[in-house]
Amino acid sequence: MFLWLIYFSRCISGVVVFAMIAGNHGLSQAQETGVDVPITQRALGPGGAPWAGGRVGGGRERVREPRVTAASVASGASGSGSGAGGGGGARGSTEDPSKCSPRFWEELFLMKVNLEYLEGKLESLDGEELMKIKDNINCLFQHCIQALGEEHPIRVVNALQTLCALIRGVHQKNKSTSGFDIINMLMGFDKAELCMKNLMESLDSLLCAEGSESLKSLCLKLLLCLVTVTDNISQNTILEYVMINSIFEAILQILSHPPSRREHGYDAVVLLALLVNYRKYESVNPYIVKLSIVDDEATLNGMGLVIAQALSEYNRQYKDKEEEHQSGFFSALTNMVGSMFIADAHEKISVQTNEAILLALYEAVHLNRNFITVLAQSHPEMGLVTTPVSPAPTTPATPLGTTPPSSDVISSVELPLDADVQTSNLLITFLKYSSIVMQDTKDEHRLHSGKLCLIILTCIAEDQYANAFLHDDNMNFRVNLHRMPMRHRKKAADKNLPCRPLVCAVLDLMVEFIVTHMMKEFPMDLYVRCIQVVHKLLCYQKKCRVRLHYTWRELWSALINLLKFLMSNETVLLAKHNIFTLALMIVNLFNMFITYGDTFLPTPSSYDELYYEIIRMHQSFDNLYSMVLRLSTNAGQWKEAASKVTHALVNIRAIINHFNPKIESYAAVNHISQLSEEQVLEVVRANYDTLTLKLQDGLDQYERYSEQHKEAAFFKELVRSISTNVRRNLAFHTLSQEVLLKEFSTIS
Repeated sequence: MFLWLIYFSRCISGVVVFAMIAGNHGLSQAQETGVDVPITQRALGPGGAPWAGGRVGGGRERVREPRVTAASVASGASGSGSGAGGGGGARGSTEDPSKCSPRFWEELFLMKVNLEYLEGKLESLDGEELMKIKDNINCLFQHCIQALGEEHPIRVVNALQTLCALIRGVHQKNKSTSGFDIINMLMGFDKAELCMKNLMESLDSLLCAEGSESLKSLCLKLLLCLVTVTDNISQNTILEYVMINSIFEAILQILSHPPSRREHGYDAVVLLALLVNYRKYESVNPYIVKLSIVDDEATLNGMGLVIAQALSEYNRQYKDKEEEHQSGFFSALTNMVGSMFIADAHEKISVQTNEAILLALYEAVHLNRNFITVLAQSHPEMGLVTTPVSPAPTTPATPLGTTPPSSDVISSVELPLDADVQTSNLLITFLKYSSIVMQDTKDEHRLHSGKLCLIILTCIAEDQYANAFLHDDNMNFRVNLHRMPMRHRKKAADKNLPCRPLVCAVLDLMVEFIVTHMMKEFPMDLYVRCIQVVHKLLCYQKKCRVRLHYTWRELWSALINLLKFLMSNETVLLAKHNIFTLALMIVNLFNMFITYGDTFLPTPSSYDELYYEIIRMHQSFDNLYSMVLRLSTNAGQWKEAASKVTHALVNIRAIINHFNPKIESYAAVNHISQLSEEQVLEVVRANYDTLTLKLQDGLDQYERYSEQHKEAAFFKELVRSISTNVRRNLAFHTLSQEVLLKEFSTIS
């Protein structure tokens, strides 16, 4: 049997010709018996598309009707044979068509690939039919790899695209019911190691060479195609060869070289993020090891620039849609009716989230401590400063919200001296991105993005160096976070934002989340992470005695309102969550302020204001105590959890019980029905000496973040989603770049 898969289309006199050299069992039998078979059926098999021959270098040859041997079809010529001898000749040359046509492979790879046709043909076959042509696929795959070493770029381009089509087409059959392995189908088990070694070496050479940027783009597309061939990349056994034959250095070279980074940085960063997640919990992943020790400043800055551009592009798209929405008819209508539909209006402002680039940021922050310095690397605010760049070749299109800006506007140039130009950095861009995606957590993708944002902030809040620049008074920025539209508050004016240390923006983001997500579908996990971030920042401030000038009352008010929400929705929430874990964390934040506040609150009056807030909202703490006391005295499932909250409230109750009688006495003596804030503070200051508090241990201690033990399931699901999305976006038009034909139109 001879079954040759062909995949190329050629334009002859304006007619696109699909060529598929395909014989089948019926064709073999016909040739063996000497029965004449029409040329279209002999060339294609049943149901095949028309085929027309002709060598690349010559004119179109006339197709004759007599029987054509498979070898002559394979060679691209329409030669004739006669009788059984012709059929025998065909069978004698089925393993390698170049035996009858020595230049077959050279000429084949000069013809443009019809990706859609080849993939479609492979997908149309069932598993058994595909297994029959395994040897031919193996041969074609191996010759594609050999063609990557050709001097003529056209051959390399067509070989790369053919490899993409073969991988994608065979992947469609790589199901558990098909009974074959994709490695065996593409390369054969016996030759897989050598094939993949040669393939990875060729791709590495092409990526590191100073040649065509379009070729590099196609190499990265092929690698992304290879990595995402399965939804669960840890089940993609082909990646074992990518681990052995590393392309890590090639990726770093792209990121460190500005022209390459500008063209391919996004694909390189996404590829690296996916490779890092291959079997990361089951074996030693060399990409994890290598990424963790990268210390080259240019490389790390390059990676940071790519991530910053992608996140900044998302922020810009969201802002454009927001402005478009606010200036539209709906905005005018909502203003007329008192913004009664403000929630619906908000839902319409939606831009596709970018989990892939967020995953790359997470891996860099989590694995490489040197990358922390990149977070604070200042650059002009993207969108406010434009840097002239030379025209770049057209690159493949990707979906909205996932494409970085085409110009490298944050290249390593001197900062502008214009005082009106706001400087920024990766952390600011990330905080703005987080403020957008964390607004609406009802959508699954936004929920995952919001969770990952909080995990990244957790890693940052634990890092000593990150905390140093977060709290640095000499590094002040104006960070305009996006705020969810709410009826009871006005939108803050951008121009009135003060320049403050970056930790203030992080705290603002946490307060904003606390205030805006008290809803029926309560995101308990996100709230826990949010409170943990605040706690870790306070631990650093207490340890280093950093007196941060921040409006702490906003945080205290948000925390008390959250406690009130938990109590008022006790029955509903307890059916789904252990709300006492969150309540305990909130109470212990207040205990941190009570016990250590004199070491990190900015002024003595700030400490007085803390007591004032506790006394003013004493009813909320009294209600919380009543609730946890009730549940801790019952033999129910919440007894132990509620008891912990009861014990944690001891100092808060001591403050309330100590100062309330003093305040009531002061009001009675002075005949005042309602005291002002200043009068209450006067009573507080006068009665500190007689207050007795209990020293509580472990308030400034926390469990450090650990991915493997607690977050493995989340990241496996996230990477699966990213892999599916990347594979889906590697569409035909993405791979078949017309610019390549123009770029390599001259073949010497």
